[in-house]
Amino acid sequence: MTMAMNGCMTLSLIKSGCVAALIAFTMTDMVAAQQPAPGESLGLPSIPNLRDVGGYTTRDGVLLRRGLLFRSDQLNPVSEADLQRLGALKLKSDFDLRTADERSARPDQTPPGVNNVWLDVLADADQSGPAQLEPLMRDPKRANAELGGGKVDKIFVEAYRSFVSLPSAKAAYRRLFMSLADDANLPALFHCTTGKDRTGWAAAAFLSLMGASRDVVRQDYLQSNRYILPAYKSQIDSFVAAGGDREIPESLLGVKAVYLDAAFDEMTSKYGTIQNYFSKALDIDAATQNRLIEKFQEQK
Repeated sequence: MTMAMNGCMTLSLIKSGCVAALIAFTMTDMVAAQQPAPGESLGLPSIPNLRDVGGYTTRDGVLLRRGLLFRSDQLNPVSEADLQRLGALKLKSDFDLRTADERSARPDQTPPGVNNVWLDVLADADQSGPAQLEPLMRDPKRANAELGGGKVDKIFVEAYRSFVSLPSAKAAYRRLFMSLADDANLPALFHCTTGKDRTGWAAAAFLSLMGASRDVVRQDYLQSNRYILPAYKSQIDSFVAAGGDREIPESLLGVKAVYLDAAFDEMTSKYGTIQNYFSKALDIDAATQNRLIEKFQEQK
């Protein structure tokens, strides 16, 4: 074989390698472009607050895995098109954090083969919490009297504290996180009604254990406002048109940093650290916590 032929073959191989590398790079770029930014909605119109919990980077620079854990608002009603897109997530588990009444009114609609697990966070709560405020919203004048002047904020602050200390909340979150430590249950989704309060604390606690900064956790939490408030715009406008104070439904259906801060304050005052919260409040030992971290962090 002549030197010229050798040179041509070498050049051909180099070109082939460059083309292959270019194709691989382009495909990777295309896949990345198709993925929403961390904390952004997956874009299913009938499940507007459906989001991947992964994609964030921890304080130590470790990426959290995508495609394993999702958070959402209620799965009813779900359009046929969105049900197919939900099926593409290959979910094995659907953890429902709602009350019995909420489940009865809107049972989950999931693809075939998804295991539905009921974890009633508020089972031990009284009847004045956020989950029971919807009927009051049908009477704007009464709502103004009973919920105006910042009363909604006070109700939610107490509710978020209860997510940390209520026995039923501890039991529900314990079972959720213990289940997430088992590959047989993944990929998984957890949700409540609007996907912002009970779901919001579950995501905040999870991301904190994973090593996300408080700023990242708060950013993820506040993203619900982008998806839930527009979804309820017509109801909010109708409430206001009937004489209701706009601040009431926006405080009820949206999220505020002060709500999440109340949960963290309760957690810190009672347990000190997120690790102690998992071990003492939820009875999840260090070995299981580490297993969760290893499972959901990208391995270097």
